[in-house]
Amino acid sequence: MDALKNLELPIGPVVEGVVDWIQDNFEPLLDGIAAAVGFVTDNLEWLFLTIPPVVFALIVVAIGLVRVGWRFALFAAVALFVVMGMDLWAETVSTMSLVIAASLFAMGVGFPIGIAMAKNNLVEAVVRPILDLMQTMPPFVYLIPAAMFFGLGKVPGAIATVIFAMPPAVRLTNLGIRQVSEEHVEAGLAFGCTPRQLLFKVQLPLAKPTIMAGVNQTIMLALSMVVIASMIGAGGLGNTVLTGINRLNIGMGFEGGLGVVILAIILDRITQSFGETGRARSSLLRRAVAALGNRVPGTGAVPAQAPAAKRAAE
Repeated sequence: MDALKNLELPIGPVVEGVVDWIQDNFEPLLDGIAAAVGFVTDNLEWLFLTIPPVVFALIVVAIGLVRVGWRFALFAAVALFVVMGMDLWAETVSTMSLVIAASLFAMGVGFPIGIAMAKNNLVEAVVRPILDLMQTMPPFVYLIPAAMFFGLGKVPGAIATVIFAMPPAVRLTNLGIRQVSEEHVEAGLAFGCTPRQLLFKVQLPLAKPTIMAGVNQTIMLALSMVVIASMIGAGGLGNTVLTGINRLNIGMGFEGGLGVVILAIILDRITQSFGETGRARSSLLRRAVAALGNRVPGTGAVPAQAPAAKRAAE
């Protein structure tokens, strides 16, 4: 028992040593990452702020009308009017640009990893515990290395958001591809698909609803992390909430929180609409593959080399 009391694992010092080693040996890489993230984030925010608020709101309402329906379009119009009335338009647009930029980077990294996991069980076995660690780690912890590597401001906030929001994109891409039935895969192979064609023309289209659910969750996690990242200077609505907390100003804190809720609902419903469209298209694609399995073009005969395609058609 005395030995256990005196036992001390140097996990903290080891992590600090690893961070110092990365700072000393990978400074050019870190500078390149910061420059890329800063370029996308700054230019996206500049673009959104350049558009007049009324025009921007009309664009969002039009997208909501086309993708979701008139009820959501009406809600978006009223909600954006409320944001303008609270004088939080610049903060809301800043938060939106940071969320979109971080989500794009998270999906750009997450999709290839998810595809690799779906194609290789060893990759899945290695990556899955890392994703578990990323998802269970308290989000505040990500702010420490981000601030150490990249300083303060939007760039470290965006990078911490990328790391925090990436796991759903990886997991659901892997899950969606693995859930594609063997019948559809065999049908694609029977009609001469290469592995690349099989992935892009059969597996990814059929997995699109699941992948879009991952995109939706990535955006929602990015929005929550962007608010937390205001603690290291990310700005936006999170800064309004943080200022309200520091001043014990419940009104300011509520207004910032309401802006976050409005932004979350708008982004959530619009991204969900793409997944619903994906489900409809997936159904059409399944019927098309089944029809191809029934007949060989020009002969009307059932291909003997594709029994799985025939089963899929039935």
